[in-house]
Amino acid sequence: MKLQLLSLVFYTNLIIPGHAHGHNADDSSQLTVKTLTGAYTGVLDPTFPKTRRFGSIPFAEPPIQARRWLPPQKLSPSTEQHDASELPPSCPQFLSSVPSLLSTYFAEGALINNGDQNHTSGLVGAATSEDCLYLAVWTPANASSHSKLPVLVFLPGGGFSAGGVDSGYYNPASWIERSQSHIVITVNYRVNIFGFPNAPGLSDQNLGILDQRMALEWVRDNVAAFGGDSDKITQWGQSAGSMSTDIHAHAFPEDPIASAYFLMSGTAFSGSAVADTTFSNFTFVAQHFGCEPSGRNGSTSALDCLRKVPFENITNFIGQYGDSGSTPALSFLPVVDDRIIFSDYYARANAGKVARLPVILSNTANEGSSLVPFPANDPSSGFPQEVILGIALAGFVCPTYSSTLERSNLSVPVYRYQYAGVFPNLNPLGWTGAWHGEDISLVFGTYDLVKGVGEVPQLEVETSRAMQDHVHAFMRDPLRGPQKLGWQAVDARNSRNGTLIRFGTGGKAIQYVNSFEVDRVCQGLGEYDAFP
Repeated sequence: MKLQLLSLVFYTNLIIPGHAHGHNADDSSQLTVKTLTGAYTGVLDPTFPKTRRFGSIPFAEPPIQARRWLPPQKLSPSTEQHDASELPPSCPQFLSSVPSLLSTYFAEGALINNGDQNHTSGLVGAATSEDCLYLAVWTPANASSHSKLPVLVFLPGGGFSAGGVDSGYYNPASWIERSQSHIVITVNYRVNIFGFPNAPGLSDQNLGILDQRMALEWVRDNVAAFGGDSDKITQWGQSAGSMSTDIHAHAFPEDPIASAYFLMSGTAFSGSAVADTTFSNFTFVAQHFGCEPSGRNGSTSALDCLRKVPFENITNFIGQYGDSGSTPALSFLPVVDDRIIFSDYYARANAGKVARLPVILSNTANEGSSLVPFPANDPSSGFPQEVILGIALAGFVCPTYSSTLERSNLSVPVYRYQYAGVFPNLNPLGWTGAWHGEDISLVFGTYDLVKGVGEVPQLEVETSRAMQDHVHAFMRDPLRGPQKLGWQAVDARNSRNGTLIRFGTGGKAIQYVNSFEVDRVCQGLGEYDAFP
C-alpha cells in the first residue's frame, strides 16, 4: 500500500572482539564494583556466562512522599554494600485492559514485567513502585576499570506514559556475550503524571527528562568502575526514549555528556509536547481525590494533598478513565517550558543550539501499525493503511527527515537506517509489516524471546547481527566507524545525494538505498511504501 503525501509539519560477525582487561570471569571479586554512591554486587548471566549484570543501581534519591513531583535529588557519597542482582521495579504505570498488538502477541518481550498479573489487567503494574530511579548495567564479565569500553545508555519508550528497564526485549546479554567489547546501560525514568505532571505551583514540570539527565550524570561519574569509557557514551532511545534523547541534544548543547546519539523512531520534531497553562489535567485528577485548589495560586494545597494519595490509586484512576473512553481525554506529556522542552525546534536548530555530535537516525518501514486501535475481534482484518501511514509519516518518517536536514545544515554526520524485516516470529498479522518497536529486539538480540508466534529464519539472525555490528562500529568511533563498513553519512541538503541502510528485506540482511526513496514524500515529491 502506498500513500501520496505532501510535505509534513550485516553482515554476520563483523564485530571484532575487544579485550576487556581485568580478572578472569570466575573471580567473584569482579562481581562487586565500587562506585561513588556505593558498592554493588551483580551476577553472571546464567545463559551467557561471559556477561555480568548489575540489575538495580540507584542514580537518585527515591522520589517518594514529599519528593513526589520534585526534580531528582543527587545521591550522597557512600561505601555501603548493595545487592544488585535483580532488575528494578518499573515506575508507576497502568496496564491497559484494551488489547493491543503488543499485549496480545509480545507482552513477555515488549511490555514491562507485570508480576503475577496479566498484561491486560486494567490495573497499575504489579511490579511498579515510586522508588524506581534505577539503572541496569551489562558488561563483559572480565571488564575492569582499565578496560575503557564504549557505552550505550538506553532510554526505553512508552509514549511518556509507560516503559521501564524490566522488559524482556531490553536484555543485551547475548549481544555483549558476542562482542565482549562494549557496555549497555538501561534507565528507568518517571512517566505519566509522576514524570510530566503539568501541575500548578511547580517550577519543573519535565521531571522524567531530568531523571534521564541525572542518570547520565551518574554514568559519566561512575561508568569507569564497570570498565566503561566516560568519553565514549552513546545516548540511545526508542520512541519516547528517542524523542527524549533528541530533547537532551537541544536542551544541553554545551554539556551533552554523551559523545554520540542513536535516535530510534523519534526526534524532537515528532511532537508530543503540551503547552497547557490551565493545568486542567492535573487539576481534574486532584479534584477527583478531593484535593481542591486553594490559596492565592491554588497550587500548594492541591500538591500537598495529592502527595498523600497512594500512587496506585492515582495511576488506576487515570488509566481506567482512559480505558473507559471518557472525554476529554487525560494526558501527561512533556511540557513546553523553553528550558528543557522548546516551543520552536526549527528556530532552535537554525540558531545552531543543538549538540553537534554524530547521530544515527532510524525508522521502521511501517511505524504506525502498532500504534492504531487494535481490531481485537478480528486481528487479521487490519486497519486502513492510509491511517497507519499518516501516523508513520507525521510522527516518525518526516521528523527524521527534518532532523537529518537540521544536522546537515550544521555539518553534523548523520547515519540513517530503515528496518523493513517481516519475519514470522515477529509478524503474526500480515498488515502490520515492520512495526514501530520491532527493531528493538533485533538490536538487543532478543528477537527469539517470545515463543509460539512463528519460526526464526536464518535471515533474521543475520539481520540482527548486521544491525548490532553497525551500531557497534558507530559507538566505537562515531565519525569513522560506520564508514569502515561502507555506511556513509546522509547530507539532506542535496535531496538525492544520500544513502541509508535497509535492513532485513528482499532476502538480504543489508541493502543500500538512496535516502530520497524514503524522504521524497516529506518533500512533496513522491510516495512512501510501507512494504519495501
